[in-house]
Amino acid sequence: MADVLRDEIEKDLEEFKVPGASWAVIDNGEIVDQGSAGVVEAGRDDPVTDDTLFQACSISKPVAVLAMLRLVDRGLLDLDEDVNRYLTSWQVPPTGEWQPVVTLRQLASHAAGLTVPGFPGYRRGAELPSPVQILDGVRPANTFGVHVDLVPGTQFRYSGGGTVVLQQLLEDVTGTPFRQLLRELVLEPLGMSSSDYAQPLPEELHDRAATAHDEFGRPVDGRWHSYPELAAAGLWTTPADLVAFAHGIRNAYLGGEGALLSPEWARAMLTPQMAIADPWDAMEALGLGAFLGDGGRRFGHGGSNKGYKCHLVAYRDTGQGAAVMTNGDNGTQLVDRAIARIAASYGWRGYPLEVSKPSEVGDEVLRAVSGKYRLGESLSLTVTVVDGALEVVFGGQPALRFTARGEGRFAARWVGTELRLTGDGGLVFVQEGEEIKCRRTR
Repeated sequence: MADVLRDEIEKDLEEFKVPGASWAVIDNGEIVDQGSAGVVEAGRDDPVTDDTLFQACSISKPVAVLAMLRLVDRGLLDLDEDVNRYLTSWQVPPTGEWQPVVTLRQLASHAAGLTVPGFPGYRRGAELPSPVQILDGVRPANTFGVHVDLVPGTQFRYSGGGTVVLQQLLEDVTGTPFRQLLRELVLEPLGMSSSDYAQPLPEELHDRAATAHDEFGRPVDGRWHSYPELAAAGLWTTPADLVAFAHGIRNAYLGGEGALLSPEWARAMLTPQMAIADPWDAMEALGLGAFLGDGGRRFGHGGSNKGYKCHLVAYRDTGQGAAVMTNGDNGTQLVDRAIARIAASYGWRGYPLEVSKPSEVGDEVLRAVSGKYRLGESLSLTVTVVDGALEVVFGGQPALRFTARGEGRFAARWVGTELRLTGDGGLVFVQEGEEIKCRRTR
């Protein structure tokens, strides 16, 4: 299996212009395959190894939620209490004259109705904002402030901003810097010795780190972006450490020796809390921190930072699972293919083995929709075609990448929004059941 998987991944690296990849596979909680392919940086000969560090991107979130649940397990936090009762450095702001109540359960299941889905990161050497500056959306933060604009608890809406609220809450309650707290609560107990919420990455670790690359396989300026949104996107790690994390959750679920959580809270983590209307990567619900499939028997999370794509998936009953990490913006399909091959080889129950490739839209059609538009009376958007996808800037927001889903539909991975081609060079904006025709201005 190992040689066949490596051969296939090496072909995919070339096809998708991704310089390198690394992976680890577990069965009954034990690593049964581990490997790497490609190079740390395009144009260099340094190979990716099993010890190469990648950004875990949004897989940072379930690791942070596990730390939070350890404090719940100890009685220091209440999962259903108003988070403003714990926060001292910042408060969830009122929405007009209404003060919403947000709970840790809602933060962990992306049901808090909070804004800011994700973060673009900061170029190396740039001034990094504090968590409070990120939450307030003030300089040097490069995203808007975090606030509630949906009724909490009513629907799934992915919010990296909500995970930064969690980060600040953990620091406020414990008085311990988040990086140190996560090392003490999760990373060291699970033996994740190659993992660190270190942003920016310390100089002594630069030689171990894979360089981020854009969709054309070109190195990102400065090698990578930094993410002070630690809980949401700031973990550096390896696939072996990620499957150790997955095994740690399963061990707690089973009440195993040395478990970090009581079975009660591990089972809550893997119990559906919020349904997902548009299933993500064969998952149909959110647990606490983890996406769930097959009623919670399968759990995991994907990740997407600038120049890195990764995915972790595991089975709670069999101890099967895998983590695949890449250092390229086009890594998503490579990761999906690799995990499907692993699932077929190891007989994973119920895992979708076919990875569908969205039907491609012709270059001429895509070029026709490039340009500037107005959405409603005031919001402008700029659409640019980048490597078969639509890169869209809404007003002063960071760019969002919309990828093809077939039948003229394009969707952004972490936002419940689609753009639909009308066939006459036009676009329709689709969100929460509402369709708005985009009016071209140039």
